[in-house]
Amino acid sequence: MKPALLEVMRMNRICRMVLATCLGSFILVIFYFQIMRRNPFGVDICCRKGSRSPLQELYNPTQLELSNTAILHQMRRDQVTDTCRANSAMSRKRRVLTPNDLKHLVVDEDHELIYCYVPKVACTNWKRLMMVLTGRGKYSDPMEIPANEAHVSANLKTLNQYSIPEINHRLKSYMKFLFVREPFERLVSAYRNKFTQKYNTSFHKRYGTKIIKRQRKNATQEALRKGDDVKFEEFVAYLIDPHTQREEPFNEHWQTVYSLCHPCHIHYDLVGKYETLEEDSNYVLQLAGVSSYLKFPTYAKSTRTTDEVTTEFFQNISSEHQTQLYEVYKLDFLMFNYSVPSYLKLE
Repeated sequence: MKPALLEVMRMNRICRMVLATCLGSFILVIFYFQIMRRNPFGVDICCRKGSRSPLQELYNPTQLELSNTAILHQMRRDQVTDTCRANSAMSRKRRVLTPNDLKHLVVDEDHELIYCYVPKVACTNWKRLMMVLTGRGKYSDPMEIPANEAHVSANLKTLNQYSIPEINHRLKSYMKFLFVREPFERLVSAYRNKFTQKYNTSFHKRYGTKIIKRQRKNATQEALRKGDDVKFEEFVAYLIDPHTQREEPFNEHWQTVYSLCHPCHIHYDLVGKYETLEEDSNYVLQLAGVSSYLKFPTYAKSTRTTDEVTTEFFQNISSEHQTQLYEVYKLDFLMFNYSVPSYLKLE
C-alpha cells in the first residue's frame, strides 16, 4: 500500500506542475494579446530613460481602463485607415514617399513626437509649442514667441533633414500627430488671410496676379499688376482648373491634408481636430508628460472663419464649381469624418 500511496502523491505533484505550466502559458498568451490590442501596429515604444514615451501612454496607458478620449482617438484612427483602404487607388497614387514629402513633419527628439503641421489649423500656436518643447529651456511661454519667428524654418527640425534609417526609426518609434479642420472652412480661412489682407503682397504678386489673368475677363492693368483684389469665385475657379494642378502643387495653405501629411502612407497615432482644439492639444501634451507646466494657448479671435462665414462665401459659387471643388477635397472630408456641408448644391 505504501508504494502505491507514494505513486499517487507523485502523480498529484506532476499534475499540479502541468496545470501550473498551462495556466502560466495561458496568462502569457492573454497578456500578449492585451498588448497587441492596445498597440496593434507593433510599434517600437521603448521608453526614454526614467519615463514612459508618448506611444506607451497612448497604446499602453498606465490606467488599464480605456477613457472616452482614448476611444474617440481610436475611432478617428480607424476612420483614416478605412478611408485609405476604400479609396486606395486615389489615396495611394504614389507608393513611396521621398524626403521632400516629409518637410511638414516637425520632430521633437526630447519627447519623441512628430507633428505634421497644416496651415490654417492652429499651426502657429503648435509651432510655438514645439519650439518650447525642443528649446531645452530657451522658451517657457509659447505666446511670448512672435508669430513670424514660429514660421522660421531654422527654428524647428523637420523629418526630411534626417537620413533614411533615421527617418524610419522615428516614424516607427515616435508618436505622430496632426490637426485637421473642416476642409471648406479651412479654405475660406486661407482665402481671407492671403487675398483680403493688404499686407500679404507676396501672395498677391505670386498668386493673385496669376488668378486674375486666368479667371477675370477684361481685367484692368492695375489688377493684373497688383493682384490684390481676387474674388472668392475666381479663387475657386483657379483651384478646380486642371491647368493649375498640372502646373505646380497647391500652396500649402490650400493644399489637401492628405497631400501635406500623407496619412495613407504614415500611420498617425493621434488626429486632433480644430473643433476640439484645446482638448485634443492638451491630450497630446498630457501624453508627452508636460501637461503640468505647458498648456495649449487659448485666446478669442473675433475674425475667426466659422461655418456661418463659410456659408456666405459659397453662396455665389455655382453648383458645378461646388461639385468640382468638393471632388478636390473629397478625401479630406471622408478621411476626417466631415459631412458634406448643408449649403452645398452638388450636381
